[in-house]
Amino acid sequence: MRFLFPYKGRKKSSMELSENRERLEAIKTRARMLTKRMTLEEKVFQTMNAAPGIERLGIRPYDWWNEALHGVARAGTATVFPQAIALAASFDEELVEAVGDAVAEEGRAKYHMQQKYGDCDMYKGLTFWAPNVNIFRDPRWGRGHETYGEDPFLTSRLGVRYIQGLQGHDEKYLKAAGCAKHFAVHSGPEGLRHGFDAKVTQKDLYETYLPAFQACVEEGHVEAVMGAYNRTNGEPCCASRTLLCDILRDQWGFEGHVVSDCAAIRDIHENHKVTDTPEESAALAMNHGCDLNCGKMFAYLLQAVKSGKVSEERLNEAIERLLTARMKLGILEDEGDGHPYTVIPYTAVDSDRMKQLNLEAAKKCVVLLKNENHLLPLKLEEIKTIGVVGPNADNRKALVGNYEGTASRYWTVLEGIEDYVGDRARVLYSEGCPMISLTEKDKRREKRRFSEVKAVCEESDVIVACLGLDAWLEGEQGDTYNEYAGGDKPDLSLPQIQEELLELIGSCGKPVILILLAGSALAAVWADDHIPAILQGWYPGAQGGRAIAEILFGDANPEGKLPVTFYRSEKELPPFEDYSMEGRTYRFMSQEALYPFGYGLSYTDYTYGPCRLSQETLNGEGIFIQTTVKNTGAAAGNETVEIYVKANEAGSPNPQLKGFRKVHLEPGEEKTVTVNLPITAFYLFDEDGKPYVSLKGYTIFCGGSQPDARSRYLTGKEILQYQIRSMK
Repeated sequence: MRFLFPYKGRKKSSMELSENRERLEAIKTRARMLTKRMTLEEKVFQTMNAAPGIERLGIRPYDWWNEALHGVARAGTATVFPQAIALAASFDEELVEAVGDAVAEEGRAKYHMQQKYGDCDMYKGLTFWAPNVNIFRDPRWGRGHETYGEDPFLTSRLGVRYIQGLQGHDEKYLKAAGCAKHFAVHSGPEGLRHGFDAKVTQKDLYETYLPAFQACVEEGHVEAVMGAYNRTNGEPCCASRTLLCDILRDQWGFEGHVVSDCAAIRDIHENHKVTDTPEESAALAMNHGCDLNCGKMFAYLLQAVKSGKVSEERLNEAIERLLTARMKLGILEDEGDGHPYTVIPYTAVDSDRMKQLNLEAAKKCVVLLKNENHLLPLKLEEIKTIGVVGPNADNRKALVGNYEGTASRYWTVLEGIEDYVGDRARVLYSEGCPMISLTEKDKRREKRRFSEVKAVCEESDVIVACLGLDAWLEGEQGDTYNEYAGGDKPDLSLPQIQEELLELIGSCGKPVILILLAGSALAAVWADDHIPAILQGWYPGAQGGRAIAEILFGDANPEGKLPVTFYRSEKELPPFEDYSMEGRTYRFMSQEALYPFGYGLSYTDYTYGPCRLSQETLNGEGIFIQTTVKNTGAAAGNETVEIYVKANEAGSPNPQLKGFRKVHLEPGEEKTVTVNLPITAFYLFDEDGKPYVSLKGYTIFCGGSQPDARSRYLTGKEILQYQIRSMK
C-alpha cells in the first residue's frame, strides 16, 4: 500500500533541501544580511519562542512552540493518529512516514488559514517539537508512550521516517520542521527531571542513548534538536558543551537550531545550581549552543551581551540559524505560486483520506498477545449478545494519550463494537469500576457496579474486558491528575480495582477477551494465566475503537509487534533513577519476559525458508540477508521479518534488532525479502564509547520474533540462525 499524499501539481524531488547546498547557502546569506539590520534588543527577543514581529524588516510575529507527536496538537480540529508507542508497534517505516506527511499536510493547511486571519498564537506555527526519540528504558516512565520504544535501532528508523514525512522532500522548502527531543539521556523519573543528573557511561551513551538522535541528524536532516531538562554527567543538557558542541555540532555536523525545553534554562540556576543568576544561566546556554529558548529566560541575554558574558557574534549565529529555519519553511518572504505547500487547502484537515489513513494505522498497531484455542477472531453469526465491560471501554482519554489534537469524531471500543455489529447482535455495557481507587474506602464504594458486571456476564455469549491506563495515570509531570506519582507509574500492575474486576469477569465461565489500552508495558501476569485472548491496543487514536472491532471480528488481521518488553514485575528492574543499561530492556536483561520485545501473534501462520547471505565474512561493507516468507494459513496478513545480530564474544549484549521488513502475503503466497545489514549493525562499543567489530564473529537470527526462549515458547517456532566470521 502506498501511503504518501502528494497533492496535484506537487513534484516529488529526488533532492532534499538539506542536500541542496547552493540553495542553503543562499538562504544563509539572506539570513546573515537580515540579522545585521537588527538592533541588539530585536535580536534578543527573536531568541524566545514567542518572537515578536519586526515590521520595518518585514518579519511577522512567530511562535515557535507547536506540537505534533501524533497529529497537529492543541490547535483545534485535526486528525488524532495513534500515539507514538502504538505507531512503533507497527514496525512499519512507510506507515510512520505517511503519518508524518499527513500531519505536515494538516499543519500547513491550518497554518495558512491562521495566517489569513492574523492568528500567530502558540501552537499555530510550522515548527513541530516532535518526534520524541528518547529510549523507553524503564516502563515506569510516564512519558514513555511518546517514544518509539526501548530499542535504539527501531527508534532510529521510525524517528528518521517521521521526520522525513514532516519535512518533505522538496528541494526548496520544508513542508514543516521536525525536532528530535529530548537531547539527551532523558527518561524519568518525572518528579526529579528539573534537577536530576543522569549519570551514564560512555559505552551506554553511544550504544543506547545517542544513536536515534544521530540518525535523525545525519540521515533525517532534522531541522531542530531540543535539549532535555536534566543534567547528563553533570552538565545541564540545554547548556551542555559536550552534547551541543562536541557531539551535535562537531561530531555529527548538525546545521539546524537547538531549542531548550520549556523553563529548562531557569532550572540551571534554580534546580541544578550550576549558575547563580538568570543572566548566567542564559549566557551558559547560549554560549554552549542553545539558539532558542522556550520561555523568557533569554531576555537576560540583553544584559549578558552588554556585560561581555555573551558575544554578539554568538547571538548573531543563533539568529541566523532561526531565520534560516523560517526561510526554509518559506514563511518570511512572499511565498507566491512557486511554493508547493501553499496550495494545500484547509479542507485537507480531517478529510476522508486522513480518516482512512488513521484507521489503517490503528489496525497496524494492535498486538495480539494471546489467542488460546483460536478464540479470535470472533464469529459474529454465532453470537447473540456481547458484553463490553471496563473503565476503558468508553473512555476517549484512553484513545489518545498526550500531546493530542481534537478529533471531529472518536470511536471508543464500545462505540466501535456497537457500530460494527449493528442490529446483528445485542451489546451490553458496564463501566464496572473507575480507573483507579486511591483508598480502601474508595475501593469499597466503587465496587458497587460489580453486581451489574455479573449480570452482563451472565447474559452475554462473550465478554470484551477493556482495562488499562490513560493519560491521567501516565504522562508528563504537570499534565496528569496522577498526584501520587507525578506522571510516572509506581508499579507495573493494573490498578488494584481493575485487577479485581478482571478476576470477577474471568470467573464468569464465559469466553473473555482482554483489551489493554495503555501506553506502556503492564505486568498482566494473572491475565496471561487465566484469560484466553489478550490484545494490546496502546492509545490507538480517534479511530481506535473501529480498528479494534475490525480485528475482533476478523476484518483485519493483527500485525503489531511489541516495541517494549513486558516484565512480570517492577521488582525485576534496577532502580528507576539508575541510568545504567545493565539489566534493562531485552538487550541486557537476563530474566524471562512475560511478553518479549518483537513479539506478536497473527490470525494466520508464516514459515521462513533458508536464508542466503551475500557473504559469510565481514569485510567492512556489511551483509545482505535474503529469505523467503510464506503464508501457510487461511487469512491474508502482514508479517514483520525481524533480523537480530549477536556478537560471539563474552559480555556482548543479547541479540539486538538490526533490520526489519514488512511483507503482505495472501493465503498460500510466498515472497522473497532482502534486508541490508550495514557494517554499523555489527558494532560493539568499548568503555570509551568507541565502536569496534568483534574478531570472534557473529550470529545472525532471522524470523518473526526475537530468538529468545520465551518467544519460541509463545510462538512455537524456532528462529533461523547463521554464523558470520570476522576478518582478522
